[in-house]
Amino acid sequence: MLISIDPASPQPLADQVAASVRAALAGGTAAPGDRLPSARNVAATLGINLHTVLRGYQQLRDEGLVELRRGRAAVITDNADRLRLRLAEAAEEFARAALHTGASEEEAVAAARAAWKTLSR
Repeated sequence: MLISIDPASPQPLADQVAASVRAALAGGTAAPGDRLPSARNVAATLGINLHTVLRGYQQLRDEGLVELRRGRAAVITDNADRLRLRLAEAAEEFARAALHTGASEEEAVAAARAAWKTLSR
């Protein structure tokens, strides 16, 4: 399934739902025009409240990444390509900064992982 959560995480479940979709977009496993699973299906599969899933979907709508159609599916918009592009640009900027400081690839990856762990708590 495209969407996953970690019940032990301190991050709110709705935020995790939205983050899962963003990660799928950034990773290329979801693309503009794709339909998201129904909120009911996600809620039932993950064992969470329907309104929690809807809040996550609404976050994505507010960011312009998803178009919500009442009684229909949630569809990923063309704006989603911008998210992937921003991630690629940020990665390139990070790599450039790491090279500039003389860091090795291993050191740069370790720094990125440490930052990821700090921010995802």
